[in-house]
Amino acid sequence: SGYATLLGDQRRPTEPTTAAAASGYATLLGSSALLDSPESTTQHNHIAMPPLPSPSALPPTAALPYLTKLATNPHASVGKWILGTGGLVAGMVHVGGVTRLTKSGLSMTDWKPLGGLPPLTTAEWEAEFERYRQHPEWQQRQSMTLDDFKYIFYWEWGHRMLGRTVGLAFAAPWAYFAARGRIPPGYHGRMVALFALGGTQGLVGWWMVKSGLGDDRRGDRHEIRVSPYRLAAHLGMAVATYGTLVYTGLGILSIPHDAAAATSASSKLQQLAQGMSSSAMAHARKLRVGAVGVTGLTFATILSGAFVAGNDAGNAYNTFPKMNDQWIPREDMVDPTLEPRWRNMFETTATVQWNHRV
Repeated sequence: SGYATLLGDQRRPTEPTTAAAASGYATLLGSSALLDSPESTTQHNHIAMPPLPSPSALPPTAALPYLTKLATNPHASVGKWILGTGGLVAGMVHVGGVTRLTKSGLSMTDWKPLGGLPPLTTAEWEAEFERYRQHPEWQQRQSMTLDDFKYIFYWEWGHRMLGRTVGLAFAAPWAYFAARGRIPPGYHGRMVALFALGGTQGLVGWWMVKSGLGDDRRGDRHEIRVSPYRLAAHLGMAVATYGTLVYTGLGILSIPHDAAAATSASSKLQQLAQGMSSSAMAHARKLRVGAVGVTGLTFATILSGAFVAGNDAGNAYNTFPKMNDQWIPREDMVDPTLEPRWRNMFETTATVQWNHRV
């Protein structure tokens, strides 16, 4: 309520305020004088609060807080749900990493959109193991036992089912909040886009797995693995989904989103910006450019890491910061057999690892 006062009408309140409102107002002003004793809490019901300072009078450290309570933001539950879904996506990425490290990704040789139970009987496990043995990876792992197969199968099955769980954790609350009119204005399109990203991610995951199952992979000199390009697409889409979820959740928790409050908040933010000095605005612009640049570099580093994983390039050049006593191992960075030549950027071990380090 104090935040709503800061963003909206600054006229002097004429009606008695509740203890909660007075408390929030005092907190925004940085004053705890009204909160020092139990008696003062009762007095809050009769306080006529003075007008809040104008934006130009706010101290340099003043900021607009996130609204996580329903009392000040009717869409707070939506914001928390979106951020929670972002946390699930982050967990999904970590499980995918373990699936990659345990070499489990090619253990399931088919894909069902709705999933299903794993094999439950010995006969079912034997049948599933036999299907796996029909694909190229088996030719390099013929010492695998049924128990070994169960281990990698459960990792891949768990990864896929977690993805479906994340999809359900997004779709069910979305339907509930949409039916009750709780989705903030202007965010319906974002919700559709997020749902599409999640659904497409499953398709991209299977597209990636198929690249390691085809007969064209038989006779590979190197360990059979999925296409590094498809692996990078799969990871990149997951990171983009996570970033969009976090961006959306924080946006919903930033300001009240009913029509009147949103208009007032936008105007107030503009006033706060106009109240800043020209040098402060210049620094703010530099900070924004830097933040966007660092975010872009982080995303590029993550994608380059996918190429390192996809080519098993992390198993070479185990020295740092130099690579085998060289800053740039030029002799190893170009494979003359690769055509076209640009493929060296994404498929040659030395080049891929050097890109990721840089």
